[in-house]
Amino acid sequence: MNDRQLETIWAPRMLSLLRIVAALIFFAHGTDKILGFPDTGRTPDAFTLEWIAGVIELVGGGLLIAGLFTRPVAFLTSGLMAAAYFIAHAPQSVFPGINGGDAAILYCFVFLYLVFAGPGPWSIDALRNERSGARV
Repeated sequence: MNDRQLETIWAPRMLSLLRIVAALIFFAHGTDKILGFPDTGRTPDAFTLEWIAGVIELVGGGLLIAGLFTRPVAFLTSGLMAAAYFIAHAPQSVFPGINGGDAAILYCFVFLYLVFAGPGPWSIDALRNERSGARV
């Protein structure tokens, strides 16, 4: 396998895989908050910031797993993670290793990358655009 094959064949597939795996883990945060699965003993009250974040994690994560409306959903989820970092983590410490904000930072930038890179070939967006002749 040469560099050209890595760029043309595998890079788009790995983009899809990155989107799917990141979205699955993100989705799991939403199922925890909104559906109580797995049961962590904490369920936020409806319409609080944590509940709204959980709804975005659940719905946005599901859409990102499927690769549907990827760019706008990734923009929204990236913003959610930036806000989560500055609201919940940064006040505790400047250092992400201490304040527990590592995941929020990574999600923020992975999702921001998806805004620009798109969903990859393994997505509903790619299927929809293939049919219409548009580019993802």
